[in-house]
Amino acid sequence: MRKLLGGAILALATVGIFAAAEPAAAGTLDAVRQRGELKCGVNTGLPGFSFLDSQGKWRGLDIDMCGAVAAAVLGDAGKASYTPLTAATRFTALQTGEIDMLVRNSTITLQRDTQLGLQYAGINFYDGQAVAVTKAAKVTKMEELKGTTICIAQGTTHELTLADWFRGHKLDYKPVVFENQDRMYEAFFAGRCDAMTQDASALAAAITSVSGHPDDYMILPERISKEPLGPFVRHGDDQWLDVVRWTLMAMIEAEELGVTQTNVDEKLKDADPRIQRLLGVSEGNGKALGLDEKWAYNVVKQIGNYGDSYERNVGKASALKLDRGPNGLWTAGGLMYAIPLR
Repeated sequence: MRKLLGGAILALATVGIFAAAEPAAAGTLDAVRQRGELKCGVNTGLPGFSFLDSQGKWRGLDIDMCGAVAAAVLGDAGKASYTPLTAATRFTALQTGEIDMLVRNSTITLQRDTQLGLQYAGINFYDGQAVAVTKAAKVTKMEELKGTTICIAQGTTHELTLADWFRGHKLDYKPVVFENQDRMYEAFFAGRCDAMTQDASALAAAITSVSGHPDDYMILPERISKEPLGPFVRHGDDQWLDVVRWTLMAMIEAEELGVTQTNVDEKLKDADPRIQRLLGVSEGNGKALGLDEKWAYNVVKQIGNYGDSYERNVGKASALKLDRGPNGLWTAGGLMYAIPLR
C-alpha cells in the first residue's frame, strides 16, 4: 500500500511539474498583440470585397473589416496582412490557426456555426444567390433554365441551394462544378455554360470587372437563398469574438450617429453621450473589451463608418454601384442595426 501510495504521489507530482512547465495557450487577442500583426483570410479576388488594385494593394468591403479590427486592436489598420483563400480552403485555414479571422464573403449557416469549430461574429453584408445569363439567351426567369448547364464553384453553399431549387420546382439541369470561382468565371464567359450561379453581388462584380463585355450579360431577378455574409473566428475564444463583433457594431453605430471618417475629430467635442461613449471620450467600453479606450475612434478615423466603407467599395462611388437595399441602416428600411455600445 505504501508503494502504491508513493507511486501515486510521484505520478501526481510529475504531472504537476509538466503542467506548470507548459504555458497556458494564449488567446487570439494576445497572440495578435505579441505578433504585432492581424492575419486575415480573404477571397482570392472579388471586386468590391477583396481584390488587389493596380498598385498591388488589397481593397474591398471585407478588407476594410479586417483593417478595422487591426485599428481597434493594434491602433493601425495597416498592420493587417491578407491570405487569399479559395472556398475549399478558407475554413481549414482558420481552424488550424493559419489566420486569426476569416472575412471572405462566407455565408453564415447553422452547420457552419455549429460543426466546424468556428463562430460567426456578425453580418457585414446581406446577399442572396442569383443566376447570371447572357442577354442573347433571352432568358428572363429561373424556370426557363430547364435542361441548361450551370457553372458552380466547388465548396460553396450554392451547389446545395441550386439543387434544392430545381428539385423543388421539379426541373432538371446540368451542374458543371469548378474548383474555384476564377475557373468558373473563365468557363462561363467563354461560353462553356448556359448560366452561372453565385451571390448576386459577386455576379455583379464578375460581370463588371471580369467579363470584358458587361453589357452582354444580366442577372436574373430571382434570389433563391438568403446569404448573410460576415467574419468568422474560432469557437471558444470569447474575448476575440467580442473584439471582432463590436468592431463591426462600432462601424454601424458610427453611421447611425453621423460620425464619419472626415468629421470624427470634430465629433470628439460632441455632447451626445452616445458619441462620447463610441469615441472613448467617456471611458468604459475599451476596458470591457480589453482594448484602448480610443479603439473605435481609430476604426472610424482610419477606415470610416459602415456607410463610408460600403459606398467606396460596392456602392455608388464604386464600379459595382450596388444599392444599399438590405444593407442600409434600419432607419432607412435596411437591416443594419447596431447593438447599443454601452
